[in-house]
This record gives sequence, structure tokens and C-alpha cells, in this order.
Amino acid sequence: MYRRAYVLLVGCAVIMGSLAVVTALAVDKQLADPEGFLGPAAVRLPLLLTGAFLGDLVPRTLWVSRGNPKLWREAAAERVRTHWTRERLTLVVMGIVCFYITYVSYRNLKSFLPFVREKKYDYELHLVDLALFLGNEPGVVMHDLLGTGISAHVLSYIYLWFLPLVPVAVTAWLVWSRNISYGYWFVTSQCIAWSLGTLSYYLLPTLGPGFFVPWLYEDVIEAGTPTSALMDTLSGARERVLWQGVEGAVQSTAGFASLHVAITLLVALMVQYTVRSRIVHWVFWVNFAVTVVATIYFGWHYIADDVAGILIALVAFYLGGRASGQVFERHGLASHPTTDTSAVPVDVDR
Repeated sequence: MYRRAYVLLVGCAVIMGSLAVVTALAVDKQLADPEGFLGPAAVRLPLLLTGAFLGDLVPRTLWVSRGNPKLWREAAAERVRTHWTRERLTLVVMGIVCFYITYVSYRNLKSFLPFVREKKYDYELHLVDLALFLGNEPGVVMHDLLGTGISAHVLSYIYLWFLPLVPVAVTAWLVWSRNISYGYWFVTSQCIAWSLGTLSYYLLPTLGPGFFVPWLYEDVIEAGTPTSALMDTLSGARERVLWQGVEGAVQSTAGFASLHVAITLLVALMVQYTVRSRIVHWVFWVNFAVTVVATIYFGWHYIADDVAGILIALVAFYLGGRASGQVFERHGLASHPTTDTSAVPVDVDR
């Protein structure tokens, strides 16, 4: 039933992994296991797989048994039998493994970019920004409108929420989507989005306005937000990789397209189509909108970067949906029911 989703998932992982290996050999660099939320990927994979299983099983066992130890075994066995079917296990293992191969390859390919393509297009995209804002700097306009005090800290924390959002969201849809097809839809779309984002970096290499015209963002930097610290960290990592030749490190500076925008939009779309709660809808749409503002406010991206990120999300959302058996109709979307007979094909089980 999910053959097309299997093909896309494994295809993205194989292609991205192969490109990372070939590029590493071409530029004479080592592949790195980049640090991230929950540590390096070698730790994250087993940790997320184990955590996904226990995070679902333990709370439900305690709830169903009302805390009675004599009922724990029966309650746990019932949950494993009804929820952790072969289909669910296949989805969780395949989804997490393919996603992290894709993601780690993305990080390495992004790091190799300066050694493959030296040309940068910041000047051209900066001119586009000025034209769109009638000669004004978009970042400065944002600073004047929103200020550089408390707003900088609020935008910073929402922007950095992206870091745990990605692995948490992937795990949530793989483990708790009542409709198995929604789990495949989510993780397949994610792999497509990260792959397309990597391609966009190589098609139009940029650093971003915060690195191209850093003096425009001095007020934000002086605010001392976590985002400012992150920009300093990325700048230092880029210097170590490019000029000091440090092996095993990655540089993560690339502007076009904005994957912050792409991924937060993709998550918002998935929430809109697979979760019933209107409150949750609003939370993730607001998160997307604020993230777009933050990319300009902190100088991470040009306007064109954000537009490209939106296009990547829409393409990934549609292709992932078609591959997982979703039917896009004129007035909405109709989903094929899951073949997991124990599940209810409605939405993400919160």
C-alpha cells in the first residue's frame, strides 16, 4: 500500500547518502556526525527509537492500569498488540533511519558547499531585497517596527524552537498517527524537503544578510539573544572548517533557501490536514509566521530565501501526500484508511 512512500524514503536516503560520500571524496574531507538535539546522530537514532517505544508504552500502561502493578503486564501487552503492529514498527524504524540518513547527509553536504562552489549570490539577492522594500533594508525595517529589546528575545526563542521541533515532530507522527498513511506522509515530506533544500544551496549559494552586511544587525547582536550566540557559533565553525582545516567539524552557513521557513510551513500544513484541534492549528501557523519574520529580523535570510522555502514546503507536502496515498480534491483532501485495523483513520493521536 505504501510502496511509493517506501521508494521515496529509501530513495532520498540513498541519494543523499551517496552524494555526501562522493562529495567528501571529491573535496578530500571527512564525513562528520554533527551534533544536534539529543546529541550526535549515532546516539539520536537508538535513543529516539527506544524513547518512541517507551514514551508511548509506559504512560499508557500506567494510565490503563490505574497504577496497579498487577495490571501492568496485561496493559502493556494489550498496547503492543493493538498499536505496535508490524506496520507501525516498519513505519517507525524505516522513517527514523531514512530521515536521519537524509538529515546527516544534508548537514555534511551543506558543510562541503564552500569547497564545491566558491561563487556567492548575496549581492544579487540583497539588491532584490532593496527593490522589494523600495530602497530600504528589510532587517532594519523590522528592527524599527518591532524594536530590538524584548521582541528580539521573543523572536529568538521561537526561532530556536525549530531545533527540537524537527526530531520531536517526526517522532510524534511516526508513533502516534492513528492513520498509518499520515506517518508516511509526514516523514516522506520531511526527507523530500531536506533534499530539495540541499539542492537549493548548491544552485544558488549565499551566506545571508547577517553575514553579508553584518553592521545592519549590530543592535540585534548587542541584545545578547540566543540567536545572536548561534550566529557567532556558526561564524566560528565556518572559520574553523574553511581556514583552519579542522576535520570532523561542520560549517552550517547557507542562505538560499530557508529551511526554517520550509520545515515550519510543512509542519503547519501537516497539522492543518491531520490534527483536529483548531488551537493546535493556530499554534503552528503562528509559529510559521513568526519564524518568517525572525529570518528577516535577525538577518538569516533574504526575501527570496523565504519564498523558495515556501515553494519547497508545498512541493514536499504534495509529493509526500501522493506517495502515501492521500487524494487531493478540489475542496480538500481525502485520505485512504490505514490498513492497521486497530487504528482509527482520523488524525494524530494526541
